[in-house]
Amino acid sequence: MTELSTLPGDPSELRLRISYIDDLADTPQADALERWDVAVLHEERTVGSITFYRVHLDRGMNAVRVMEEESEELDEIAQALLDPITGNFTEEASNSLPYVGSSLLVMDKVTLAEPWRGHGLGAILATETIHRLMTGCRAIACSPGVTDLSSDRLRDRTEWDRVTTKIARGWELIGFRPYQETVYLLSPASLELEEQRGAMRGRLAELGVVWRRTQARDTLP
Repeated sequence: MTELSTLPGDPSELRLRISYIDDLADTPQADALERWDVAVLHEERTVGSITFYRVHLDRGMNAVRVMEEESEELDEIAQALLDPITGNFTEEASNSLPYVGSSLLVMDKVTLAEPWRGHGLGAILATETIHRLMTGCRAIACSPGVTDLSSDRLRDRTEWDRVTTKIARGWELIGFRPYQETVYLLSPASLELEEQRGAMRGRLAELGVVWRRTQARDTLP
């Protein structure tokens, strides 16, 4: 873990702005798929972003087709979890998920500005967002991977694998578990999810305390 003094601000002052823009399109695609954008803010400056999709399996267009048309990443998750004919969860997926809703929540991308990375903040912020968006959903899915390809070091395959593995471990800490190939799955009813939310809130508070102490120490004459 990098030194807390390298963080550009108090991590406990990070805020989330969650938004969904409804363009009022009366189409089967719009009825089936919602995109939720999350801005990560620090002192009103955007220092990161998170993208979620809420997929309604019981209304509008066949969810498999909608996800396929939206992106390769969503198509990959649809192929793993949904029946291409009905657009609903496959029997295998259904058997592993308690019935607590009918929709699918997909965590698509989590990105933080580089100075904020290396402290587990992505998992903390994603967990908070999940709790606000998971109502009515039966499953939460993601496909852990690198979203910021700007770093030269990630051109090395060994470094790429190391970073990808680290990301996957962060999502496993929340409660995501490997389901099929690169797709990870989490039930909103998971006790681990609730327990980890409390632990991560404590971790965020602790990071803030340590950062403030570090700043106070560094400013001593």
